[in-house]
Amino acid sequence: MNIIIRQASIEDLDEVAKVEASCFPEAEAATKESLEQRINTFPESFFVAETDWRIIGFINGCVTNRTVIYDELYKDSTLHIPDGDYQTVFGLDVMPEYRNQGIAAQLMNYMIEVSKAAGRKGVILTCKERLIHYYEKFGYVNKGISESVHGGAKWYDMILEF
Repeated sequence: MNIIIRQASIEDLDEVAKVEASCFPEAEAATKESLEQRINTFPESFFVAETDWRIIGFINGCVTNRTVIYDELYKDSTLHIPDGDYQTVFGLDVMPEYRNQGIAAQLMNYMIEVSKAAGRKGVILTCKERLIHYYEKFGYVNKGISESVHGGAKWYDMILEF
């Protein structure tokens, strides 16, 4: 399968919103309005994966000077610090029918490389316990249970330092 990874544009919003809705429970999924705000605020760290002109996944996140994600970041894109130290990953989404084919890894590796090239100190994310081992494969370190209560779930803080 030929996968193209490129920067998201506002024209991608409807497809991105559909992918998000297919990947997360409603309580955890970003709204279409939130995704629109993200694309408009930090397009330089919002990437989509396409095959046959169809968006099948994406990765996005703002930049911060903190080493953990806090819930306000999800809601308020004005907290984005363009020249900050740490790239966040708010979501790594791949449509269910395209999972287990390495697409999420391609997106993550792309975000890591872009973050290194931008001079960031690292990448941070939160994940559920069952995904800790997945992110550790990229070099992330588990910092323990997160203070984030996003969507009412239990999250773990992960950091990849360069």
